[in-house]
Amino acid sequence: MNILQISPRVPFPLHDGGAIGIYNITAGLLQAGHRVTLLAANTPKHHQPAHVLDALGSGLRLLPVDVDTTPRPLSALRSLLGGPGPQGVGQDIPYNVERFISLPLAARLKQLLETEVFDVVQFEGAFVAWYAGWLRQQVAQDWHPAGGMLPPLVLRAHNVEYRIWETLAQSAGNPLKKWYFHHLATRMRKFERWMLSQLDGVAAITVEDQERLRELGCTVPAPLVPAGVMLDAFRPDPTHRPRPRTAFMIGSLNWLPNLEALDWLLREVWPTAHAEMPDLELHVAGTGTPAHLLAPRTDNVFIHGFVDSASDFMRQFELMVVPLLSGGGMRVKIIEGMALGKPILSTSLGAEGIAVRDGHDIVLRDGAAGWLDALRAWYRGELPVEAIGAEATRTAAEVYSNRRVMRCYEVLYEQVGAPVAPAV
Repeated sequence: MNILQISPRVPFPLHDGGAIGIYNITAGLLQAGHRVTLLAANTPKHHQPAHVLDALGSGLRLLPVDVDTTPRPLSALRSLLGGPGPQGVGQDIPYNVERFISLPLAARLKQLLETEVFDVVQFEGAFVAWYAGWLRQQVAQDWHPAGGMLPPLVLRAHNVEYRIWETLAQSAGNPLKKWYFHHLATRMRKFERWMLSQLDGVAAITVEDQERLRELGCTVPAPLVPAGVMLDAFRPDPTHRPRPRTAFMIGSLNWLPNLEALDWLLREVWPTAHAEMPDLELHVAGTGTPAHLLAPRTDNVFIHGFVDSASDFMRQFELMVVPLLSGGGMRVKIIEGMALGKPILSTSLGAEGIAVRDGHDIVLRDGAAGWLDALRAWYRGELPVEAIGAEATRTAAEVYSNRRVMRCYEVLYEQVGAPVAPAV
């Protein structure tokens, strides 16, 4: 197939779940024998050269377009108050979506579809789904792409975005922050409802998100297509023993749900855990670490900031912790930890949508008391961490191998009418 992939960023380097998720899709489609043109917003935050993905081979054509997504307070206020958006964008677009709308990128998209026939166009997440509606508008104005009609337009729903802001609003203590998050959730919900009406198909990342998409009025095919992992980079190493009584958390700390989770862990769980188990260590890695977390500590919490290799960092320590309280979609880092054979302690929401069972291939606990009980059991050697890690590895290989996930995409492409050749 000839696939046009629209991305809100160049998916490199692989330092966070957003980049990893998009990169794995691109790499998996190429490995399955398809050709991919990746039209990506090249943002100031993740700016990359045009050759950065050359290692993926000649089947990939990366076309980065500079898009300034820098948050601007006056624009955010105008959007918050319901003022008209920039020319060509339309009204009532949430500001966190509006930042990714670029008329030069839209023009490049239109040019590609005028000069080349693609079998499917895939939008990577809600932040670029506006372009699907824009293409429909161009056709309504008597524009004709190559081949005479638009190819199927498919969305990869990495998250149902309104749900992230909804859960942040529920847990916010500050009344002003609660109101603001609720307002964003309402705007995103309205936008995502409109977005679904512009698409021919949706790849839902979890069963829970499938249901949320249906509640939003999704009537097009929306099969379950979980996140995939390139398993070769995340294989257990039986010769490498992690340091005992060490826990770790890894994730981008400029994503609000991750920062909220770490703050909760350090405030509600760790003081008691450190007092009872003073040699227990917690190691935290991730991009965008706020300054207040970098101050020296005396409670065996070690903030590593950015690390070059997630897998090398994860291999050093014994227990992975995922204390998420809000968010949506699927945590790719959990799948990577499972592939490495790590025992994982997570909240129920943190593991939402992942095919795991408490006590079998993961440990699920909610609330500070439950987390403390689990940490005590692990500390005393009462948790079968090796058996849980081994089952986690098996689950990752059987369900989340990137090769298996790519077949799910091909089934969706077939459902929306794209000509899918057998995978290589």
